[in-house]
Amino acid sequence: MEVIYTGLRQTPEMIVNAALDEDVQVIGLSILSGAHMAIVPRVLNLLREREMSDVLVVVGGIIPDDDAQHLKQLGVSAVFQPGSALEAVVDFIRGAVKIPA
Repeated sequence: MEVIYTGLRQTPEMIVNAALDEDVQVIGLSILSGAHMAIVPRVLNLLREREMSDVLVVVGGIIPDDDAQHLKQLGVSAVFQPGSALEAVVDFIRGAVKIPA
């Protein structure tokens, strides 16, 4: 896997633009601020607007169960809450991403 880290305090527009520029297959968002219900839906909407519906979005952070369920209904592929093992994240991404031949 190649990981592209864009840094802290990125706007949804900056995140999606970077994803488009780098032709990514997965966007991973780590949100500890409590702003997940504002940031994630905006990222998902921007991906749809740019016809990037094949990009998986995974989210990690302090996200209540009800919010995690809602985010999944909006289109998030997986939510990793505190205590999730790194191996679980890697295994999920490896299983979900189609690797080009």
